[in-house]
Amino acid sequence: MTWRELAAAAGQVPPETTRQAVGYPALFLLVALGALVPVIPTGALVSSAAVVAFHHQSPYGVLMVFGVSALAAFTGDMALYWLGHRGVRSRGGSRWLEALRGRATPERLEQAQTRLDEHGVAVLVLSRLVPAGRIPVMLACLLARMPLRRFARGDAPACLAWAATYGLIGILGGTLFSEPWKGVALAVALALAISAGPSLWRRLRPKP
Repeated sequence: MTWRELAAAAGQVPPETTRQAVGYPALFLLVALGALVPVIPTGALVSSAAVVAFHHQSPYGVLMVFGVSALAAFTGDMALYWLGHRGVRSRGGSRWLEALRGRATPERLEQAQTRLDEHGVAVLVLSRLVPAGRIPVMLACLLARMPLRRFARGDAPACLAWAATYGLIGILGGTLFSEPWKGVALAVALALAISAGPSLWRRLRPKP
């Protein structure tokens, strides 16, 4: 096949197919990386992707965003837990375990340990939905030496619930506005407000 024929064949690829081939892997990588290194606003990413999928009216677009996001979040969580688990078992610990400790205040860790004792792995679902709740609960699971398989059984429904929640935020933004960028802006604003609102409130409220 000549270069001219290749160029012609590439020009015949539907734009939607090209967008999906690039968009879904990028979404997976960003969400997985955000779960592994909690600095990326992954909820806003999922909501934005859901808005775009909703406006393109592809029959399985929103479902694909949900599935890819949930799988990516689960992959990142499992990788982070595995790295932390290695640190718990080793004498010298690990930088991943220390990073988790640095992101969980003693008060929040104590609350997470109490909820874990009371509710078991079911608390993982709520921890994924509560802003900044995932790391303290994951650290509590690590300190309790919870096996990887048991953590996975609790984390899988947690990631599904998380992806569904932020996907619905994106659908809401897509429903309210006919222009995709407005829906994306609203979805991102809502997702960031949900993520940052509680921590901002704790900083601003007067201390007793």
